Amino acid sequence: MGRSFASRVSHRRLKWVILVLWLVLAAASGPLAGALTDEQDNEVSSWLPGDAESTLALERQTELGSDPDVIPAVVVYERTEGLTAADLAAVEEDAAAFGRLDALAGDISGPIPSEDGQAAQLVVPLDMGDGGWEAIAPLVDDVREIAGDGPDGLRTWVTGPAGNAADSSEAFEGIDGALLFAALGVVVLILLVTYRSPVLWILPIFSAVVALFCSQAVITLLARHADLTVNAQSASILTVLVIGAGTDYALLLVARYREELRLHADRHEAMTEAVHRAGPAVLASGGTVILGMLCLAVADMNSTAGLGPVAAIGVAVTLVVLMTLLPALLVICGRWVFWPVRPALGSPEPSATGIWARVGGLIRPRPRAVWVVTSLLLLAACIGMFGLDAKGLTQADSFRGTPESITGEQVAGEHFPATAGNPVYVLTTAEDADQVADAVAGTEGIGGVEAPRVTGDAALVQAALADPADSQAAYDAIERLRTGLDDVGDGEAVVGGNTAVNLDVQTASQRDNRVIIPLIMVVVLLVLGVLLRAIVAPLLLIGTVVLSYGAALGISALIFDWTLGVGTTDSSFPLFVFVFLVALGIDYNIFLMTRVREEAFDHGTRRAALIGLSATGGVITSAGLVLAATFSVLGTLPLTFLTQLGIAVALGVLLDTIVVRSVLVTALTLDIGRWMWWPSRLAHRRDEPEQVGDADDVHVPAPRTRPGAPHDVGRRS
Repeated sequence: MGRSFASRVSHRRLKWVILVLWLVLAAASGPLAGALTDEQDNEVSSWLPGDAESTLALERQTELGSDPDVIPAVVVYERTEGLTAADLAAVEEDAAAFGRLDALAGDISGPIPSEDGQAAQLVVPLDMGDGGWEAIAPLVDDVREIAGDGPDGLRTWVTGPAGNAADSSEAFEGIDGALLFAALGVVVLILLVTYRSPVLWILPIFSAVVALFCSQAVITLLARHADLTVNAQSASILTVLVIGAGTDYALLLVARYREELRLHADRHEAMTEAVHRAGPAVLASGGTVILGMLCLAVADMNSTAGLGPVAAIGVAVTLVVLMTLLPALLVICGRWVFWPVRPALGSPEPSATGIWARVGGLIRPRPRAVWVVTSLLLLAACIGMFGLDAKGLTQADSFRGTPESITGEQVAGEHFPATAGNPVYVLTTAEDADQVADAVAGTEGIGGVEAPRVTGDAALVQAALADPADSQAAYDAIERLRTGLDDVGDGEAVVGGNTAVNLDVQTASQRDNRVIIPLIMVVVLLVLGVLLRAIVAPLLLIGTVVLSYGAALGISALIFDWTLGVGTTDSSFPLFVFVFLVALGIDYNIFLMTRVREEAFDHGTRRAALIGLSATGGVITSAGLVLAATFSVLGTLPLTFLTQLGIAVALGVLLDTIVVRSVLVTALTLDIGRWMWWPSRLAHRRDEPEQVGDADDVHVPAPRTRPGAPHDVGRRS
C-alpha cells in the first residue's frame, strides 16, 4: 500500500478527523442496520432459480387467481386406542373455530379420518398477507392454541407447509442479535488470550462492530432502493463474516504495528510503516474474498446469488474501516494500550524464538518428507468426502431438534398414505386440461387427482402424492410426471408444488457447485499470480487449499454422522464451504507468502520461508482461531444446515492455519526454494543457497531487529 495513504491514516491531526468521521457514520448507520430485518425477502421466490419449472408454476398459479401467500396448515389428531365420539366432536368444533380465523383463506378440508381409526386431520389454508414468511408463525400459533383444547388423551399437532414454515421462522427469530453477541463473546475471549492485554482487544472489536453496522446500513439501502435480495440466511452469514474477517485483518495489522514499534521511537512512524507493509496483504486478502463472493452472482439459486453481493459489500466495508479507523485508534491510544507487555524501542522480537520458529526448525532438515507425509494424511481425510450425501435435507433433518411440525408429520405418516397439505400443481391450457389430468392420474407415485380448475384459457390440475413430500420416491414421481407431460397436448404443462420446488432447488444447487467452484479457483489463482508475480507458487497454493477443503469435508461428514446423526446435507453445502474456506482460507496464504516474498530479496527464499513462518505463524494461528470460533457460533442455531456449515468451515480453517499454511506450505517452500517464484526474477537469483545452512540451527531471526535500523535498508519488494 502506498506510503502516502499509510501516512495519512496515522497522521497526527487527521487521525482525529478519521475517528470523528467513523463515529458519525456509525451513529447514522445504527437505525438502518436495525431495519435490515424488515428488508429481508424470505418468500419462496427469493430462494428459487428464476427459470425453474416450479417458479414458472408459481407465476401461473398467481395468474389463475391462486394466491401464493396462502399456505396450508395440517392439524393432526391422534389417539392410539382409537378416536372416540368425543374426539370426533372436538375435531368438528376445532374446524368450526378455524373457520372463524381472520387469516382463513378458503374452505377447510376434513375432518379426514385414517383407515385405522386412530387419527384424523384437517387442512386449514392460511393467508400470510403482506407479512410474508415472517407472518406465518403467529397465525400457526393461533391454530395451535385452538387445537390444543380437546378431550384428555387426544394428542394434536400442527404440521404441513404452514407448520414447517412457522417452526423455521421461530428458529431464525432473534438470530441476528444472538449471533452477534455470541460471535463477539468468543472473539473477545480469543483476543484476550492472544494479546494478553485487558484493553487492546477493545479496538479491533469496536472497529469490527462499526464495520458491521455500516455494512448492514449499506445493504439495507440497496435492498430498499436497488432490489438487492437479502434473506435470513445471508443476513446471518454477514454477521459472522464481518466479525470474523474484520478481526482477522485487525490481527495482521496489530501484529505488524507491534513489530514496527520495536523499531521506531515515534508511534506514528511505526503505524505508517505497518500500514505500508501489511496493507497490500490485507487488501489482497479482502479483494480475493470480495471477488470470490461476487462469483456467486452467477448462481442459478436466487438465495445463493443474493448472498454474493451481500457478503462482498460486508467485506469491502470492513476493509475500509479496518484500514482507516483501526490505525487511527491505535495511534491515538499510544503504546500503553499493549499493557502489560508494551513493545518498547529496541526490545527483542518474541516471534524470533517463538513456537513457530521452533516448528520451522523441525521442518527444515527434511522438508520433502514433511510435505509428502502431510499431504498423504490430508488425502486420507478426503476419503470421508465420498460419504457426504449432498442431495438435500428432509424436513425432519432440517431441524436439530424435533419441533411440533416434524412430530406431527411423522404421526401423519403412520396413519395416512402421504402427508396432506403438499399437493402437486400442474398448470396447463384449458384445451389440454382433461388430457393432462388423465396423464397425471396415470403417473406412478401419484395418489389421486382432482378435477381440473379452468379459468379462461388456463387450467390447474391438483394431485396428491402417494409418498411423503420430501422423500426420494416423491422426487422420482415429479420427474416421471414432468417427463410424461412433455408428450401431452402442447407439451408446455409445468409442474409445481413444494416437492417440485425442493427438486428444482437440488438441481440448481448441483449446477452451481459444478460452475462456481472452478470459477472461484480461477479467480483466486489470478489474484495470487498478480500478487506474488509468479506461476509456480499460486498453483501450489491453490492445490493446498483444495486439499484442505477436501479434508475438511471428509472429516465433517464423519462428524455429522457421529454427532448430529444426520448423514445428508443441503445441496448447496459443498459450494458454501468451498467459498468460505477458499476465499477466506486464501488470506492465510497471502499473509504468509507476501512476507516470505518480502524477506526473500534479503535472505533468499528458503531462509525467508523460516522468517515468514516465525513472523506470521502466531498471527495466522490467532486469526484462524478467531474465524473458526465465529463460524462455530452458527452451531448454536437449531437449523442443521447452518450448524453443518459452521462445523465444516471452523474445522477447515483450523486445518488451514495449523497444518496447511504453517507446515505444508512452509515445507514446500523449503524444498522448492527460489523456483517457487518462477518466472519472476526471484526465481533466477544465483546467490541463494540450495539449503539453509547449519549456522541457522539455533534461532530464526526476525528481520530488522537492530534498534534504529533504517526501515528500507536492503528492501526491494
